[in-house]
Amino acid sequence: MISAFANIWRVPELRDRILFTLVMVVIVRLGVAITLPGVDASVIDEWLDWRMEQGEAGNPITVMLNVFSGGALQQCGIFALGIMPYISSSIMMQLMTAVVPKLAKLAREEGGRVKINQYTRYITILISLVQGFLLAKTLQNPSTIPYMEGIEKFSPLVPEPGVGFTLLTVLTIVAGTMLLMWIGDQITERGIGNGISLIITVNIIAAFPGALVQAWNQYVGAAAAQQNPFLPMILVALIALLLIVIAAVIAITQAQRRIAIQYAKRVVGRKQLTGQTQYLPLKVNYSGVMPIIFATAILQLPIMLLRSAFPNQAWSAWIMDKLGPQSIWFYIVSGAMIFFFSYFWVATMFQPSEIAENLKRSGGYVPGVRPGKPTADFLDFTMTRLTFAGALFLTIIFVIPSVLSLTLNLDVVVTSFFGGTSLLILVGVLLDILRQTETHLLQRHYDGFLRKGKIRGRYDRRQGAGAAASSTTLVYLWAFAAVLVLLGIVAWIIRTGGS
Repeated sequence: MISAFANIWRVPELRDRILFTLVMVVIVRLGVAITLPGVDASVIDEWLDWRMEQGEAGNPITVMLNVFSGGALQQCGIFALGIMPYISSSIMMQLMTAVVPKLAKLAREEGGRVKINQYTRYITILISLVQGFLLAKTLQNPSTIPYMEGIEKFSPLVPEPGVGFTLLTVLTIVAGTMLLMWIGDQITERGIGNGISLIITVNIIAAFPGALVQAWNQYVGAAAAQQNPFLPMILVALIALLLIVIAAVIAITQAQRRIAIQYAKRVVGRKQLTGQTQYLPLKVNYSGVMPIIFATAILQLPIMLLRSAFPNQAWSAWIMDKLGPQSIWFYIVSGAMIFFFSYFWVATMFQPSEIAENLKRSGGYVPGVRPGKPTADFLDFTMTRLTFAGALFLTIIFVIPSVLSLTLNLDVVVTSFFGGTSLLILVGVLLDILRQTETHLLQRHYDGFLRKGKIRGRYDRRQGAGAAASSTTLVYLWAFAAVLVLLGIVAWIIRTGGS
């Protein structure tokens, strides 16, 4: 494996793609630190210092929003919405393509995917406009912001509220989201890995040092004060649990049920191919992280609506308490919704009848199963059992962070790395980057990362189809990033020196 990492720099195209990806990641992280125009950044700094002294833990939906935006939402940065509007519109278009016949027909036509991508971008702009307007309104009244509780105790977050601030904020938010979407597309074409998912992954990783410091202070720093030598052992056990969970996620992400497909003798061009056996891979976790995202969003929607519309009603407080992460009903409803959306995603995206028909036309069949409808029934039955195992695993992964937070009194930011959406996305994207890197190495006759077998990623669509960025372009991009970093350092020195 070490030799594989050393061989990366011996492949010019792969080296240029990695350098291009890194500079784009630097630009994304710099945009997180740039505060929206009209927002007083000093108020945010004072509030963050006060919150750190209080040691307050956020709720799961707050943590998820801030982790996915890389802290830009809490910092009121120009990338406050992150890439989530594009993710929402992509999921919406995928579901509509599977349900609406016209869109399904358009997707099968030549150039249809290009039109669907255009529709996705249009929907992204609409979602960004709506969310940007709501964000601008809440920034002018910060007491209603659930992820910035207590900031109203300090100076006004927006010194000059009004229509001008709202319009400027909406314009900046939409521009920031579209820039992130463009950066993601550029990484997919000219870099390494899936750009959109890589942006989310980088934002997740950005929260890891802070979570590690919190865990260290709670179990190692407090051991001397409490004179309890067993506290550091809990941290060691947590690290071991983290490794076990990551190994399990990798195993399930790559797990497949290989269905043998036998082909009869056939003529392809001038060649006559004898009977051969191929395999149809069926993923255990076919739906990926989507069921958890759907379940979390839908479950938190009524809570947010009740908190804003009926804050002082007894029945509203009872419902919010039952659907809160401290209630057993939260886990029951979440598990049921994860199972439902797992089967719903498979039902809309996996078409056994179409697969069986294509096998029949190409002369392929499953040994022991008749072609046509019996093959479709066999594939559907097999996928149903695999989906049950995948949904059960997703439910366990979803519950682990909340259970650790309640039993060990840990911050949700710390426990979010032990499971849930963050860990699934992180592992899936890193596996995909390793798979694509290994493909480049094998094409140049270098060894891969594994001695036996190969790394299977999460994405089936082709990535890195565009030409790699030239060396001149990389020099200009790195020079631009260096200038931004220097300007940021100068601004930080001036602000801290003035305070």
